[in-house]
Parts: sequence; C-alpha cells; structure tokens
Amino acid sequence: MYQFKAEQFISAEIEQCWDFFSDPANLKLITPDYMGFDILTEVPDEMYEGMMISYRVRPLMGLPVNWVTEITKIDPMNMFIDEQRKGPYRFWHHEHYFRKVEGGVLMNDLLSYDLPLGVIGKIAHRMVRKRIEEIFDYRCKKIRDIFPEKSIPA
Repeated sequence: MYQFKAEQFISAEIEQCWDFFSDPANLKLITPDYMGFDILTEVPDEMYEGMMISYRVRPLMGLPVNWVTEITKIDPMNMFIDEQRKGPYRFWHHEHYFRKVEGGVLMNDLLSYDLPLGVIGKIAHRMVRKRIEEIFDYRCKKIRDIFPEKSIPA
C-alpha cells in the first residue's frame, strides 16, 4: 500500500471551493489533457454519498481504461472521500479535506492506493508514482488559474 499527500492554499471562500470540487464535472478541468479524461455517466451538479461515477482515462501510452468510483463519505464544506470500485488500481481511497484559513482555504489530499500484479506492480510503482505527482502538480497550477490569489489593498 502506498500513500500520496498534497496540500494547497486556495484564495477563495470555502463555499466557492466546495461548489467547485463537489461538482464531478470540474475534475476534467484540473486533469491533464494527455490523460484523456472523460466522464461516461451523467452526473448531477453536486455529488452525494453512494454516487457512482464512470470515467474513461488514458493513463499510460494512450491506452483507454474504464474506471468507476463511488463517493463514500461527504461532510459538506469539510471533506469527501472517493473510492475506486472498478479500475486500474487494486485499491484506491482518496480523501479530500477543506479547511477555512485566513485569506482562503487549505485543501489537503490523502491518497492511499495499491497496484495489482504483485511484483510487476511493485516494479511499475515508480512510474505510477511519477504520473500521480505530475497529475497533482498540473492540478495545483490549474487551481491557481481558476482561483487566482487576491491582492491585498495597500
């Protein structure tokens, strides 16, 4: 089992952050184009516990992979969890946390995951980890574009 942690300050109100991140359609906006990310199921504007979302992604060499996640827990304005039900990982559990701080919101991600294929998965982990880091770096930049830092009046 592996873990990845990310933290980002977002210059916005907690309600703006929650509205953006709780709308599954916005995931495409913060995912690199090379991932070929497409939502296959119709989703409401706001997620709910038990919601199943089907995607198609192209994480490696442009090969399409179907992925199904379930929103397993929601605490509005504070956190939500998505878990893979079908997809490329043996295990995927992604916790998203939002905390109001001075001047904005601190967003934390805790991703726990495991790869299939035993020894082959362990060997492939270095490449998978690099890809996860690239995706989160891209996401961080896109979020800064969507929520630019507010300048403080002199």
